[in-house]
Amino acid sequence: MEHNEKKHYRALELDKILMQLADCCSCEDSRALALNISPQTNYSKSVKQMNFTQDAHLLSVRFGMPTILNIRNVKGMLKRAQVGAMLNLRELMDISNVLRTIRNLSTYRKDCDDTETALDSLFESLSPNKTLENMINENILSEDELADSASPELFHIRRNIRNTELKIRAQLDKMVKSVSYQKYLQDSIITMRDGRFVVPVKQEYRGEIKGMVHDTSSSGATLFVEPIAVVEANNEIRVLQNKEQQEIERIIAPMSEEVGCHADTICADYDTVIELDLLFAKARLGRKMKATIPTITDDGIIDLRKARHPMIDENKVVPTDIYLGGSFDTLVITGPNTGGKTVSLKTLGLFTLMAMCGLMLPVADASTVSVFDRVLADIGDEQSIEQSLSTFSAHMTNIVSILDQTDWKTLVLLDELGAGTDPIEGAALAIAIIEALREKGAKIAATTHYAEIKVFALETKGVENASCEFDVESLSPTYKLSIGVPGRSNAFAISERLGIEHNIIECAKERVSNENARFEDVVSQLEETRLGLEKEKSGAQQVREETERLKHEVATYKARLEQEKEREIERAKTEAKRLIDKVKVESQRILDELEEIKKQKDTENYKNMPSLARAQMKSGVNKLYELADPVKQQEQNDNYVLPRKLVKGDVVSIVDIGKDGTVLSPADNSGNVMVQVGIMKIKVAQSKLRLDERKNKVTLNNKKGSVGKNITSRAERSGKTEIDLRGMMVEEALIELDRYIDNAVLAGLGVITIIHGKGTGTLRAAVQEHLRRHKNIRTFRLGVYGEGESGVTIAELK
Repeated sequence: MEHNEKKHYRALELDKILMQLADCCSCEDSRALALNISPQTNYSKSVKQMNFTQDAHLLSVRFGMPTILNIRNVKGMLKRAQVGAMLNLRELMDISNVLRTIRNLSTYRKDCDDTETALDSLFESLSPNKTLENMINENILSEDELADSASPELFHIRRNIRNTELKIRAQLDKMVKSVSYQKYLQDSIITMRDGRFVVPVKQEYRGEIKGMVHDTSSSGATLFVEPIAVVEANNEIRVLQNKEQQEIERIIAPMSEEVGCHADTICADYDTVIELDLLFAKARLGRKMKATIPTITDDGIIDLRKARHPMIDENKVVPTDIYLGGSFDTLVITGPNTGGKTVSLKTLGLFTLMAMCGLMLPVADASTVSVFDRVLADIGDEQSIEQSLSTFSAHMTNIVSILDQTDWKTLVLLDELGAGTDPIEGAALAIAIIEALREKGAKIAATTHYAEIKVFALETKGVENASCEFDVESLSPTYKLSIGVPGRSNAFAISERLGIEHNIIECAKERVSNENARFEDVVSQLEETRLGLEKEKSGAQQVREETERLKHEVATYKARLEQEKEREIERAKTEAKRLIDKVKVESQRILDELEEIKKQKDTENYKNMPSLARAQMKSGVNKLYELADPVKQQEQNDNYVLPRKLVKGDVVSIVDIGKDGTVLSPADNSGNVMVQVGIMKIKVAQSKLRLDERKNKVTLNNKKGSVGKNITSRAERSGKTEIDLRGMMVEEALIELDRYIDNAVLAGLGVITIIHGKGTGTLRAAVQEHLRRHKNIRTFRLGVYGEGESGVTIAELK
């Protein structure tokens, strides 16, 4: 980027936006890349980089940001390893971090859906190397330590070092605790100097402890002596440490060689990681700014909708619409100081540069930005004391440079054009400069105070007035840009609001020329007309939005009704199937009872059995009717009366807790019954108990008394929701499973649990293959945590 271009970009505050982008990056190289981004003047390349940003944004919104570590530039290390150099532990760990980041990015894209994105070529170019990554991570614990498990020899050497150290410490510990030696020692401690174990000896007792002096205290009162008894052991440790270092180098050498073999691939992947990090940083910055993706063109048309300058507090910034390059090529913005003219000008230029850098814009959807070869700006006070230039001279020097560079692919932004000199001459010069720039085909936006330029904009085709609104009542700008309306001169109104006497204001008004007065009247009328139209437009917009909202609500309500209709149909089908299954169960039970009666034809109880069977059948049919009418069933339950007195052994349902229990004793005088539920024995009011004859023995009565006979339907025999096949052979297990599924279907079960155990997996595979072909199985899955995990299969019946 040339210095001249940087000056214009700084004037529009692009450098501050790039600093925000750098803060969103994860590593140093991508930060540096962000700070050095240059706006792309080629249309196709500009569109391509915006597509990159758009797809990075879409991926991050749908699947979250990928994990990119704060990696270091490892290219130099890789090149040294490639030519045979041995890397240190810190360098190998840095390379491992790069490999892990490469793997993270590759995994991230695979975990996303299969939708094609502009980033796919970058992701697909990555080549994860899990083997090399594991080799480094398993052997290196930190930048200073290699794992003991890196080699058997290293493990053996370090064990010997530790054993020798323990032996030395034991010897020295015995010495420092000895009463005869303690008077010679400064402290009863063991320390190290130059990697050797020593004890602190008082200076005056130097000759009492034989050994080598390795160091003295700062005062000279203490000598650190290596006793002669441990010199040999310390020497042994030093030898072992040298062997340890040699073994470490022997281990690192092949790791460095392996890294060198993949150096080119890792270097290329590192560049891709940095590029992806920058793209996702653009997406992160866009989300931070609540930005959108604009449409990029090369026709010179800019249309920013509800634009918000990113350097202004989001709680204070006022969204505004700015457009240029359609029916007019020049926009003249007028209004009082601090009214937002410069902000509008900077927004126009900054957003153009941001789009050319592939950055999202804080604008509403359907905004458009054009690509230009140059964006030139004269904004702010360019006065230079060193060059002895006035504000006017500095601005003119800058404008001369702009005139030299301008052509039809240039966007020119001029702040306070013609200011700093005589108003009449300044206005004439400003108009001449605008005409010169228009002749070169540039797109121009300029701010000014001069009424002459307002008139010029009104009278000249292709030049449009715009104004920044100012609230005279509150003496504060609204920052809203109104295109098509010149700014009013609010000097008199503002002065009067601030307390200038009325006669002074009237005197000033008389000194204003008739032409200017008429012009201000016209502007005032235009402003009133505009405000009226804005109000009507706002009302029409509200009506349109309300209509769209109602239309959307109707469509949503219709869709919801359709969904509810489908759900009700499905619910009715399910209920019908449930009733049919219940009928099957009851029918099967009745058939079983008839079969039992037939078998007892020759018994003395046979005479009473037909009437008993008819009564039971009538009861069963009544129960089926109850199933078909849940409302009636509920009403009957509310007035429930036990069909007979409860006796010991009856299976009853406890209404309050929805559990079954066994009667331990009949009701006492208070009407309470002792019931066993699981391992608990509780007293329950008889009114809270329900007796289901199907759960108890069917008693056939005769004249002499009662003869008990268990008649249990086949459908009721399979009430269990699980079956345990563990320990069975495959053929035996599948036979049992078929029998169990048939009974479960008759019992009306919806879900069953098949326990097959984990083991070798042979039985599980056979069971699941059998379920896959079974006509009564809808779906099946392995259990999850709490269900038995892979030791069970959960199946849903049709």
